[in-house]
Amino acid sequence: MPHPSLAVVIATRNRAAKLAATLERLVALPEDPEILVVDNASTDDTRAMVADRFPHVGLLPMPDNLGPLARNAGVRALRQPYIAFSDDDSWWTPGSLTEAARLLDDDPRIGLLAARTLVGADRAPDPVNSALAASPLSGPAGLPGPPVLGFLGCAAVARRSAYLAAGGYHPLLFIGGEETLLAYDLTVAGWLVTYAPEITAVHEPADDPRPERRAMMRRNANLTAWLRRPLPVALRDTWQLAREAPADATARQALGQIVSRLPAAWRDRRPLPPEVEADVRLLERTHAAA
Repeated sequence: MPHPSLAVVIATRNRAAKLAATLERLVALPEDPEILVVDNASTDDTRAMVADRFPHVGLLPMPDNLGPLARNAGVRALRQPYIAFSDDDSWWTPGSLTEAARLLDDDPRIGLLAARTLVGADRAPDPVNSALAASPLSGPAGLPGPPVLGFLGCAAVARRSAYLAAGGYHPLLFIGGEETLLAYDLTVAGWLVTYAPEITAVHEPADDPRPERRAMMRRNANLTAWLRRPLPVALRDTWQLAREAPADATARQALGQIVSRLPAAWRDRRPLPPEVEADVRLLERTHAAA
């Protein structure tokens, strides 16, 4: 029988073969979670493949490419209290979702668990694991790992009520480091975001290069500052991009994308409370020292 507390949301677009391999692994999990594929307006055979090969997997078609916002639609469509996220090139190891449900059952303060991630065919530890494990933030006793203010979107398990209360992924960012803002908003809403090395996701990223991703990462880091950080921080980061732009195509591209989004960022600006901003600054100092 399917685990009554768990579901998995996968956002995908035009990667039917990768998605099929991921679904093969997810449907074989002992937890037998409900699985919902949210298709971002694919133009390949993604929808037909899911319907033909995985008739028991849910399929939620989007009329446009919503990027990570497709995860929001998936969470709203499900009713299980705990939602695990996979990409079309990532999945969960057997037993990890059971452990995630236990951790969330045991501590109702936790809003999101950031999993340990293994990468590639050789299952090498993702460097983000060490960064999460070394978080200097302090939290209540009994957590599976330290509190964090970031995670990998394809390796997280969220409490549905917390995710929805925080608003899910922000529509302004689309793709590229969008998890940081959600971690901020969960924390501000009173939820704990914590590293949980007991649960493991495997990620086999696609080989297709996406050179535009680096510009989107820089764009979203700056937009996140405009949305939640003190004004001097946002201005400093934007000025740094402007200084680099004449000689750096990535900075130039990021800056161009920021300008058109700044009015919307300003309208939705909600600076972090002082205690959360202090944690962000502590993390920045720790990463700079490392």
